[in-house]
Amino acid sequence: MAIAHQHQVNLTKSQNNLSQLVHRQRAWVEIDLAALAHNVRTLKNFLNPQTKLMAVVKADAYGHGAVTVAKTALANGADCLAIATLAEGVELRKKGITAPILILGAINEVEDIKAVAVWQLEPTICNVEQAMAFHKTLQTIGTPLLVHLKLDTGMSRLGTNWQDANSFVQIVQSLSQLKIASIYSHFSTADESDRTMMNLQHQRFKNALTQLNNAGFIPPQVHLANSAATLCDRSSHYDMVRVGLALYGLYPAPHLHNSLHLKPVLQVKAKIAQVKTIPAGEGVSYGRRFITQKDTKVAVVGIGYADGIPRNLSNRLQAIVSGELVSQIGSITMDQLMLNVDNIPNLQPGDIVTFIGHQDNLTISAEDWANKLGTISWEILCGFKHRLPRINIA
Repeated sequence: MAIAHQHQVNLTKSQNNLSQLVHRQRAWVEIDLAALAHNVRTLKNFLNPQTKLMAVVKADAYGHGAVTVAKTALANGADCLAIATLAEGVELRKKGITAPILILGAINEVEDIKAVAVWQLEPTICNVEQAMAFHKTLQTIGTPLLVHLKLDTGMSRLGTNWQDANSFVQIVQSLSQLKIASIYSHFSTADESDRTMMNLQHQRFKNALTQLNNAGFIPPQVHLANSAATLCDRSSHYDMVRVGLALYGLYPAPHLHNSLHLKPVLQVKAKIAQVKTIPAGEGVSYGRRFITQKDTKVAVVGIGYADGIPRNLSNRLQAIVSGELVSQIGSITMDQLMLNVDNIPNLQPGDIVTFIGHQDNLTISAEDWANKLGTISWEILCGFKHRLPRINIA
């Protein structure tokens, strides 16, 4: 993976134009940095002027390339970043990014705590035991840290129960090596049209803040909203919003499609390796899950499930070829798949196929794949492997 990632960086640095970059690639992911910049600016303008925008770039920026996305987001109005793991934060620091970086995941090991301090990352503190471990370790190196305290208001994942917010904060305040940067929580159902649970979580969060205020503690910052809540509930914005999926031009749910004009950032493309005609009655690919009913022109394309095309899309996937929508046939294999291109004349090896993206008036989205698979767009975006070079288009 390290070699593939370096390949990605070299491609980006050496680009003169798109045709040169794709000339030797069998398949690739295109990242539209202008679309990303548009989304950041659109989201920033949607917020109140005093509300900060935290760009969530965990999981290699949902498969878009964390370093490039982080730099582009910060250059276009994002105030800070969020990642999930220590390694993700270290990578951004090593690439010269100095903006505040929140680690959303839990850090517990002594050496990891020391690394958080060395790289000046901002950890999430989930409970008293973790706070004590941070304090004890930081005492040995004499480096106090900004920390974010997480409350569990109904996600039932990381965090201290919201009803214990006051005692949690009091203990952390007593630890000299920890400086509270914010109090936050996370919605579990903000992307659903039924807002019953979302409203309950929000009320619990407000009750926790009231507890703290009555005890004389005013948090330096408060944040609650993810992409869905940012788009559907201004009352949840507080001092900062944490935006992931919307940053990349996708909507967390169909009913949010008209909330803002966002542009998809990622496209997935590959080249035709061979064009051939299969006689009637012949099986296509492993397991003969597709049998030709007539002589059929087939394009073999150099991309497969090892690149992030889910095998469960076999015989359900569509692609765009020469401005036409075509169907994938047979089982998707590790490195290749087949398309029915009966109606497309003059195809040659090297012709480009679009699997996610737009061509002429046709568009295929990650959401389309997710709907067919009964999953979510987040999983689709995060599934594209690093043997697919990321080519950044300005």
